[in-house]
Amino acid sequence: MKQFFKFIVLSLALFGCSGGSGDDNPAPPVSKNNAPSIPALVYPTNNLLCINNVLEFEWNASTDIDGDGITYKIEIAKDNQFSQIAFNTTLSTTKKTYTLEKGTAYYWRVQAIDSKNKSSNYSSIFNLYTEGVGVSNHLPFAPESVKPELNSTENFGDITLEWLGSDVDNDPLTFDVYFGASNPPILISENQNTQSFVVSTTASTTYYWKVVVKDNKGGEAIGQVWEFNTN
Repeated sequence: MKQFFKFIVLSLALFGCSGGSGDDNPAPPVSKNNAPSIPALVYPTNNLLCINNVLEFEWNASTDIDGDGITYKIEIAKDNQFSQIAFNTTLSTTKKTYTLEKGTAYYWRVQAIDSKNKSSNYSSIFNLYTEGVGVSNHLPFAPESVKPELNSTENFGDITLEWLGSDVDNDPLTFDVYFGASNPPILISENQNTQSFVVSTTASTTYYWKVVVKDNKGGEAIGQVWEFNTN
């Protein structure tokens, strides 16, 4: 029995000597890397009609609270969903000159990226139109969705669809509204002047909608198909 107690005491002593050795020098905590601030677009300004198609794009510098170096990704596209990218450049400066096609609508945005590959959100999106040769009318810009938000879930019943339409010539605009529970949606309102429309919905359904923007000179821009759900 005495031998047994000696064995227990010796084991506890050895355990006590070795148990705390792993905590004497704990690993330093890993610091969190913060994203840079979102760039602010400067030029070309929103809805600008550009007489010259060689343009210097400019934005304000971002800041990084960690002091990391910052680069910028500028995207210029021919649609406001950036599926038709015309230019995609990563650079360390806040200016870049591009030669654009004449008589074309463009959309541009900028994102900041730090040296640890942490990205900011994209900036707001600006529209511009390059003057064409002998062009007297420019197409409207593609419509922008206001509400419901894309892929959102809304309370079923009457829901107001809202969007924004713009035209660099400041022509009066009319709108065709397409809506339905299947894709593609069907035309439900034609040549309306307002930028909203109330639709009736039922529960637990996915709805699709789009808007076609038309000016008074025969120009039109077809918007993308947006969707939302009801609960």
